[in-house]
Amino acid sequence: MWHIAKRELYDNLNSLRFALATVLLLGLMLTNAAVYLHEHPKRIQKYNASINEALTGVTTRAESLYTLAQEGPGLLYKKPSTLRFCAEGGEPFLPNVVGGTFLWSSSGGLKGFWRLNYPSTSPNLTDIRPNVTKVDWAFIIGYVLSLIAILFTFDAVSGERERGTLRLMLANPIPRHTVLIGKLLGALISVSIPFALAVLMNLLVISTSSTVQLGADAWGRLGIIFFIALLYASLFLALGLLVSARVSRSAVSLVILLLIWVTFVVFVPSTLASIAGGFSSPMSTDELWQRRGELYAKRWERYDAYFAERVERSKEIQFKGEHVIAEAEEQERVNEEHLAQQIAQVKFARGTTRVSPIAISQHLFESFAGTGFERHLQFLENARTHARQFRKFIADTDSGDPESSHIIGIREGMSEKPVNPAAVPKFEDMLNLSRDFNAALMDLLLLVLLFVVLLSGAYLAFVRVEV
Repeated sequence: MWHIAKRELYDNLNSLRFALATVLLLGLMLTNAAVYLHEHPKRIQKYNASINEALTGVTTRAESLYTLAQEGPGLLYKKPSTLRFCAEGGEPFLPNVVGGTFLWSSSGGLKGFWRLNYPSTSPNLTDIRPNVTKVDWAFIIGYVLSLIAILFTFDAVSGERERGTLRLMLANPIPRHTVLIGKLLGALISVSIPFALAVLMNLLVISTSSTVQLGADAWGRLGIIFFIALLYASLFLALGLLVSARVSRSAVSLVILLLIWVTFVVFVPSTLASIAGGFSSPMSTDELWQRRGELYAKRWERYDAYFAERVERSKEIQFKGEHVIAEAEEQERVNEEHLAQQIAQVKFARGTTRVSPIAISQHLFESFAGTGFERHLQFLENARTHARQFRKFIADTDSGDPESSHIIGIREGMSEKPVNPAAVPKFEDMLNLSRDFNAALMDLLLLVLLFVVLLSGAYLAFVRVEV
């Protein structure tokens, strides 16, 4: 097996396709590094400026517990991923901020309280198709490396049949599975050499920048991404061996493989994503605002009906506080409902595109690079966790003041003492590798399953080859 693998490796190293693959991968990886080093410092600078502005706002609002509770911690920003050069994941189409909004009341002199709001930065929020205009690792691996893998195996069996060397090889007492595995290993090593060289050059250039800090977690994620890339390439190597074993001419094998590649790598993901996205339609922006308006009007109808008759001062303050909090909770529930519909639509579309190996690999790269849809779901969960912590902090601070009436929602019912800004919970948008792995486990298993099926098919086809 190792002798066959060395022979395949030697033949590939001396071929023109190896030189072209090396030059192409190096050029794309260096381009990726140059673009990333140009854009990443700007993203970090913008993020840091936004965070400092938010902290300044919290410090200003902390002069009054009521103002802090009413206006909240301000906007919560998504932290840019250090590994965005691996997979952009449609980040331009996903919002990088969660906003807490508050509304002036139409009567009663009340103000609405802070609540989570989920803005959209683009009408193409549900567009989860691979973006071929960005030269990231996901594009290089998904499109270029898969094509290179096909070019290294389209004549692995059919070419030897044409030259007559397959008859000589099988005349020896060598099991056919040994021949097949040897060819697979030889082709995998041949593909891995230029890819590994290009990756090393890419990381070397990126590491020279003082604005990019790759910690232990980042290097661990890069190792996982590199493994997934080799598994993805192995899938197309097995596909090349399968088709090459089924046909007798290399030219026919190449044409069939290119047709399969165009269908499942280029055509199927985009088409299925567009079709699946049309099956479910979440609440539109107009419908969302209409729903908000209806709830807001009904809430104020109850408010006006309550004060149609004279009430005691203590009951008035109590009702106003309950009114403000209930209004904020209602609006936040509508926002969550709208968001849940959008997430369900995207999940359905992403699940449909899993028939394509490039869509599976795209999901995996996004998960471990900390970008894309799964990353956005983590950001939203981090924002919800912070909102719960912030509200608990407001309630605990107010309950700690014996002079307060402990009626959250109205100035007269809350503590009037200033708040220590350092004690206010700070929003931390953190990534969790174990959670990313759990989210990517299904896609990883699907990729392994596809490889096993194609390799098994290649073995069955090779066993039936007559020489």
